[in-house]
Amino acid sequence: MVHELRIYTLKPGTVPGYLKANGEIGRPVRGDKYGKLVGAWTTETGTINQYVHLWSYESFEERERLRGELAKNKDWGEYIAQIRPMMVRQDNMLLTLDPEVGFHPVEGKGHLYELRIYRGHPGMIGTWARAFKDVLPDREKYSKIVGLWTTEVGGLNSAAHMWVYDDLKQRAAARAGALADPVWGKFPASVSNCLAEMQSTILVPTPSSPLQ
Repeated sequence: MVHELRIYTLKPGTVPGYLKANGEIGRPVRGDKYGKLVGAWTTETGTINQYVHLWSYESFEERERLRGELAKNKDWGEYIAQIRPMMVRQDNMLLTLDPEVGFHPVEGKGHLYELRIYRGHPGMIGTWARAFKDVLPDREKYSKIVGLWTTEVGGLNSAAHMWVYDDLKQRAAARAGALADPVWGKFPASVSNCLAEMQSTILVPTPSSPLQ
């Protein structure tokens, strides 16, 4: 299985219009016939005015085939023509889910998600990931991971990991607890030589997101 993370940066003031068009036109036209929507969010921190969506496909070849079919859909073409003027830029990453960590969707609504993307020095992201997985049980005493991925295309030498929280207060408490943990607290410094850049974004689920 392959995941695709797509990040659309929208013009200021256009996010409500984009979500309206997406919910009323985009989602009904596309559904899960051309790849399965895993989650969709808007950004609360980091770069604002962004729409972040995560898709899953059986393989890279399946993604290419389904996106080719989608491009031929007349209704989809009309939808794209409607939303394209709202966009500033589009970015995507093709991701491989770490099988040891797996994917862990949560039930219920009202959650916040944190997407953390780490760019490693060439050849070092695997070292970071192995060390991360060794201490992950200690980190998950404080909050739960949704998934860990490494990049295949876009943002090379990078890893993405997503966490779920009830709210920002719970996130603050979880991170404080983790940093005070005798095992996890030592971890960030132990792998700092592996990483060149770290990004964190708080995400709010859209109404059409399967992950709420």
